[in-house]
Amino acid sequence: MYIGVMCSNFQPIKNHRADWVKHHFCCDLPAAEWRPETYPNYQAPFIYLRDGQPACDLAQFGLVPHWAADKKKFGLRTYNARTETVHEKPTYRVAWRERRFGLVLCEKFYEPCYETGKAVRTGIYRADGEPTAIASIWERFIDKDTGEVLFSFSMLTVNADNHPLMKRFHKPGDEKRSVVVVENQDMNTWLHADHDQVRALIKLSKDGYLVA
Repeated sequence: MYIGVMCSNFQPIKNHRADWVKHHFCCDLPAAEWRPETYPNYQAPFIYLRDGQPACDLAQFGLVPHWAADKKKFGLRTYNARTETVHEKPTYRVAWRERRFGLVLCEKFYEPCYETGKAVRTGIYRADGEPTAIASIWERFIDKDTGEVLFSFSMLTVNADNHPLMKRFHKPGDEKRSVVVVENQDMNTWLHADHDQVRALIKLSKDGYLVA
């Protein structure tokens, strides 16, 4: 399965990166297993603040607010959030206002490249081989119908029309967009950030940081 739109598929961090996670966040990867590829509604390891400290749990790709009528399908269309409008859209604005900022850690994420005339699934990853931390927002609540904890997230995106790498992806004529990649030195700042700090970190990756 591949959905040829803004980042809808990624390869989540692998278990052998446990020491990397421990070093940067002082927490452990989840004990439960996760799938080798993540699509909307799948779960993947997610870094967020719990009681003021970084934690890593499995979370569903595709943010689901507590008021969603069909919680099982809602995340199929909310896996990305535009940074230009995230503060005003009903689905995302509470998570944004309450500064629920998190990071999903990827080995690589995928976008469609049309340079050959057809959509070619292309993996994008850090040039130095370390996991890619993608800026996200999250929701976590107890589903009153099932009693289960529903933990979900959406990746934040920015315009990439002029980025040397990310402008290569998506259909000709469509706006080019990119997920927001957070560098190592800024990862903990992102988790604890106020809105001014977050806005400063919402930017395209520097040239050469990502390769495809």
